[in-house]
Amino acid sequence: MRRVLVAGITGAGKTTMARRLAQATGLPFHQLDELAFLSGWRERPEYLADVVRLSESEAWIFDSWGDRRVRDRLWSCADTVVWLDFSFTLVTRRLLWRSLLRTTRREQIFNGNVETAREWFGRDHPLWSAWAEYRPRRAEMRRRLADPAHAHLHLIRLPSPKAADRWLKAVTPSA
Repeated sequence: MRRVLVAGITGAGKTTMARRLAQATGLPFHQLDELAFLSGWRERPEYLADVVRLSESEAWIFDSWGDRRVRDRLWSCADTVVWLDFSFTLVTRRLLWRSLLRTTRREQIFNGNVETAREWFGRDHPLWSAWAEYRPRRAEMRRRLADPAHAHLHLIRLPSPKAADRWLKAVTPSA
């Protein structure tokens, strides 16, 4: 396990898991959204080049399977996919709570970006995104994992936060 994608629907806890996994293994962690966006949710011009460069490195953990422009590259370079395959109810509850806290506290997410009350009504808000993408994303995950082009991947499917915690406790540092 040297090149790891932590995948799942918005709100499953990908970034938290990826950080904890990086701490447990010593592998470098890269937050994909932080690479993608400047303040004001503007795309970083270096985003694609940075993902290509980092994906070519010897070891890494990304907290996403990536947007359409980088997804195939990350999947072809990864050796492991950690899939946080949590229930719709759990993800919805987590997202609602997380977004409420972030909005009311004006909590910075990364690069100075914050969630605002106005964003709650946009299609790009994490809650609406998760509701719209839950079934299609799970279907896409299954399709990708069944694709012979991804036969090289080691899949770790974690169906609950308890399963994720148990698995993470058993992870050892990378050599």
